[in-house]
Amino acid sequence: MRSLFFARPELTWLRVYTFTIFGTSVLVASYFPLYYAQLGFSNTQIGLLYALGPMISLFSNMLWSLTSDRYRTVKKILMLLLLGQIMMTVFLSMSSNFTMIMFCITIFYFFFYPVFPLTDTLAISTAKQYNKNFITIRIFGSIGYATFAIVIGYVLTLIGSKWTLGVSIVIALASLIFSMFVKDRVTDVAKVNLSGIWSILKQKELIWFFGCVFCLAIGLRMNDAFLTISLHDLGATENLIGWSMLASALTEVPIFILLNIYGDRFKELPLLIFASLMFAVRFLLMGLTNSPYGIIGVQMMHGVSFGVFYVTAIRMLTRLIPDSYRATGLALFTVMWSSISGLLSGTFGGMVFEHFGRSNFYLVAMAFSVLACCGFASRYLFREPRGPRDIQRTM
Repeated sequence: MRSLFFARPELTWLRVYTFTIFGTSVLVASYFPLYYAQLGFSNTQIGLLYALGPMISLFSNMLWSLTSDRYRTVKKILMLLLLGQIMMTVFLSMSSNFTMIMFCITIFYFFFYPVFPLTDTLAISTAKQYNKNFITIRIFGSIGYATFAIVIGYVLTLIGSKWTLGVSIVIALASLIFSMFVKDRVTDVAKVNLSGIWSILKQKELIWFFGCVFCLAIGLRMNDAFLTISLHDLGATENLIGWSMLASALTEVPIFILLNIYGDRFKELPLLIFASLMFAVRFLLMGLTNSPYGIIGVQMMHGVSFGVFYVTAIRMLTRLIPDSYRATGLALFTVMWSSISGLLSGTFGGMVFEHFGRSNFYLVAMAFSVLACCGFASRYLFREPRGPRDIQRTM
């Protein structure tokens, strides 16, 4: 009883922090592109600015996660990253020239992207410490995303998109304050070295998994980069865009709850196949609709696509990678899920959107989802006859 009493404040602060940190994710993913459009940038330029983040995160995720594993601290790294975000957002708010914004946003992304895999690392470690499911903490990120999506939409409708960066500073500052009350968590880590990471990457199943994740992520990141631009082109206001973000984020919550209760009854590969298929259907419908309200309706498929995929992918990843390399493993996952895919979807997707139109843009996104579905299905049908625990024991 005593331990449970003292556990509650720690879990509460971590949930509050997780709730708040996803507010910055809403801004960067959904409202930064509108801010760039207000400055007069073209879709190709916006795509390039979006691609800068994933390009920087290719090494920033690994750098900060390796540092976290090496010095056995997550909390201090998170606080440093949030402080860097705040400083660079201030500089970004002072710029309007495309070249200068490219420079500032590059450094901003260096601090922004590693926050989320490290937050997941902290949540997983804390949940394991108290024999709870990681989803019981991560679900507050989805609730926070939904809440901030609608609140930010209303706020920016009232004060204008020019205050986007000011709102970002406020949310990042709140996240920094809440992070001070979060208890640091470390595992008994092995000494970080390249040979240890290479032993992880030599797993054939892990390489296949990352390849399928990469294909699936391209379509999702294309949608992330140009969803708000699509809505804006169809006449949606910031307020309506906020409702679109709310519709997608809220659908994650029941999916997370259901998978928390019943997820272990289903094997990972069938769930990943299902999620990939739902992504393909979702992007097909996105390409067919010509109404902002239609897009909001399609966005409600986010839970059965992203929600199912994310929970299952984390579950599979924690099985394939030992605890001693958890932060590094999640960083590798983020590199495939967000960094490399985001780099390609931003540059390539921007050109497709500008030169071939929105409908063809989403057909391309659908094609990548179908490819990922085929990859997961092939592994399920032709997998080697050995169990999951056998794979883990080879580590």
